[in-house]
Amino acid sequence: MADLEGLKVAKDYHIDTPFANQDGFYVKGANSLDWGMKRHLANIFNPKSGNTVMFAFDHGYFMGSTAGLERLDLLLPKLAPYVDCFMGTRGAIRTCLKPEYTNAIALRVTSGSSMVQADLSHEVVAVDIEDSIRMNADCMASQVFIGADGQLSSIDNLSKVINAGMRYSVPTLGVCAVGKDMERTDRFFKLATRIIAEMGCQMVKTYNCENFEEVVVACPVPIVVAGGKKLAEKDALTLAYDVISKGARGVDMGRNIFQSQHPVEMAQAVHKVVHEGFTDKEAYEFYEDLIH
Repeated sequence: MADLEGLKVAKDYHIDTPFANQDGFYVKGANSLDWGMKRHLANIFNPKSGNTVMFAFDHGYFMGSTAGLERLDLLLPKLAPYVDCFMGTRGAIRTCLKPEYTNAIALRVTSGSSMVQADLSHEVVAVDIEDSIRMNADCMASQVFIGADGQLSSIDNLSKVINAGMRYSVPTLGVCAVGKDMERTDRFFKLATRIIAEMGCQMVKTYNCENFEEVVVACPVPIVVAGGKKLAEKDALTLAYDVISKGARGVDMGRNIFQSQHPVEMAQAVHKVVHEGFTDKEAYEFYEDLIH
């Protein structure tokens, strides 16, 4: 076991130096992957911008019917033209998302706890690799609870998902969970995202924080940032602009789209930031023009 006594705090992040192992394929850290993996990643990350707009609607797996997601069958078709990747459970995707849509699919494969329990950190792998393949998933999303009571089991879940994905060339999205008792500090996210990446997943979903650009450069795979709690539209667009400008390769907006009074217009504004280089101010003006 490594000796933690006298361990130095990392500081040499070389923020202005691009990722070195980038020859041959545009997705960070994916050079050594096979064609099938790269194909799935290219479905998720736009080849021109290198970024992705994910839409998360997997909240029902632990929250039940959620405000804004009462009728997935009505919402998802409206958003399909403006998001690159739908992130949901197999039940919601199979029942409410038309198969003729060509958006990428991030399939939630872990589950187990519900909001009626105080501790959500105990999950299992609920979807096997065969069903992920049957659904033509472009990645499998596995939640990881670094620092929580269920840390070990969630890392074990992630390892099982990654191992199965490597056998069949299906990428894994490691989702960094943040419980109510965890500090959302750059120190925590540097720890959590690096652990998740070093387990072998091909991308990490996490949250914005102070010194976020250091979190990005220290993680050897693409980072996609969760929108988190519902913000005012202007603030959500500022969040998107801030993390993209600091090196994130996408945002995974859930509540900041589906709980907006104008979810379709909000999705279009987020798309402008992520793929077309709009500033937050320009995107908000675009959003205001659309709704008026």
